[in-house]
Amino acid sequence: MAGCVVGLVALPLSMALAIAVGVAPQYGLYTAIVAGFVVAVLGGSKFQVTGPTAAFVVILAPIVAKHGLAGLLTAGLMAGVILIVMGAARLGRLIEFIPHPVTTGFTAGIATVIATLQIKDVLGLRVAIMPDAYAEKIAAMWGARATASLSELGVGAATLALLLAIPRMTKRIPAPLLAIGAVSIVAAIVSRAFPAADFHVATIGTRFHSQVGDHIVAGIPPLPPLPRLPWGSGGLSFAMLHDLLGAAFAIAVLGAIESLLSAVIADAMTGKKHDPNAELVALGIGNVVAPFFGGIAATGALARTATNIRAGARSPIAAIIHSMFVLAAILLAAPLVAYVPMAALAALLLLIAWNMSDVRHAVHVIRVAPRSDVFVLLTCYVLTVAFDMVIAIGVGVVLAALLFMKRMSELTSTRLVSPAQTHAHREVPKGVSVYEIAGPLFFGAAQRAMDALEIVSDQSRAVVLALGAVPVIDATGLVALESALDRLRLQHKIVVIAGPLPEPRAVFDKANLEEHHGTVFVAASLDEAIQLAADLLVLTPPGARASEAPSAA
Repeated sequence: MAGCVVGLVALPLSMALAIAVGVAPQYGLYTAIVAGFVVAVLGGSKFQVTGPTAAFVVILAPIVAKHGLAGLLTAGLMAGVILIVMGAARLGRLIEFIPHPVTTGFTAGIATVIATLQIKDVLGLRVAIMPDAYAEKIAAMWGARATASLSELGVGAATLALLLAIPRMTKRIPAPLLAIGAVSIVAAIVSRAFPAADFHVATIGTRFHSQVGDHIVAGIPPLPPLPRLPWGSGGLSFAMLHDLLGAAFAIAVLGAIESLLSAVIADAMTGKKHDPNAELVALGIGNVVAPFFGGIAATGALARTATNIRAGARSPIAAIIHSMFVLAAILLAAPLVAYVPMAALAALLLLIAWNMSDVRHAVHVIRVAPRSDVFVLLTCYVLTVAFDMVIAIGVGVVLAALLFMKRMSELTSTRLVSPAQTHAHREVPKGVSVYEIAGPLFFGAAQRAMDALEIVSDQSRAVVLALGAVPVIDATGLVALESALDRLRLQHKIVVIAGPLPEPRAVFDKANLEEHHGTVFVAASLDEAIQLAADLLVLTPPGARASEAPSAA
């Protein structure tokens, strides 16, 4: 029963999303059938439902415009290979490191683009050629405003009203199926019963045609997905793969993010635990197999997965039945699909875009988050709308990483205790300075931390570097530390490193720090380091070079 309910939801969604991408509606249905079946059988989540999703529209539409259906299917195939590699390399957990402002920004941007693209069908605008750039799309639709149709607008408004009202009255029947079905029936009756009323709306049957044998069929063909070569009769070339590589990578990354986020939410709803790496491998295999049957890029669909769980799913069998249900609908009810108005599907996508944008959450993040996070969010949003997802994800992750490094560097604090001062209830002997570093000593903070050593007093003949609060040190931190040690050696100062933790100590041992810097000693604790520095000062007369100090032994 759960699989049948999800299948009812998937039918209009799959067709609407395929049309939004720029291909015939049957390709969305083929995706739900093939990818939905394969990922359900092999995946790492018991409840995940896989198929075409709204997030992909922004990436896939430009591919169709430039490379056609063959390029779209090939890009999905390449993305599947990338996903398999990601899963095999056990990168499933790395998706968690993509910052929330990045995902919020590009999700809101995707929703904006999807909603804008639906204006054309909701108003029935006749736009000869839809440009690629967002601003040019707006200009083209504004230029065609005189072709707007009240009939199309009425169908879209009625569909949207039903989509909002039905869930408040009943949740037993999926709102998309009931709303689009009711509007399709009414529109067909009105157009035939009152031909003089000038009521004309574009439908799937008037917009799309398929050839079945020697016959041309309006709408979708009543056939199962049949084997085919994704790249078409033109063959596969290196130039084609090169052109599609960036888009394929974006499809893989976005698919991984959306699928794993959906699986995490499914875990929260069911109390179960999914395997992220198995899910990535299964998603990759699904995206490799689907293009050979006409399926476009697919990922875990959050709305369908949640519906699956609420309908009582207990195993992957529900998702498998969902695929079989969609297949049966194609074989038995394909002629009826021709009567579905394009404006009704556009209204459905408008509602999906609204839910996807999660405006309330985005506004909340902008209101309470630090300015740097807000900057990342808005940057990702603008880049997604104005350019594309590839640029938005790349720039967003880089910006977030830079801001993270800046914050981490700010966590690294330094403090210098001069001779004859007290450090944590310890008397610092005359001639000894304690320089304390707390926080990670990595490339974002190392140089600034080490530069403070330049202010060591001339009265100090020994410097204790207290590193007991440094959890990690990277190559940049080691180089900065060694440069500081060289400067102190030229100033003829003895250096004692106090209490390094296991990870920094392993780095020091691997670098042979004590051998390469003869005036450097290492003590297990700060007390031992201060005592060792005092003893070395006693054994090293004033005016003597630090290199003349006795060995640590």
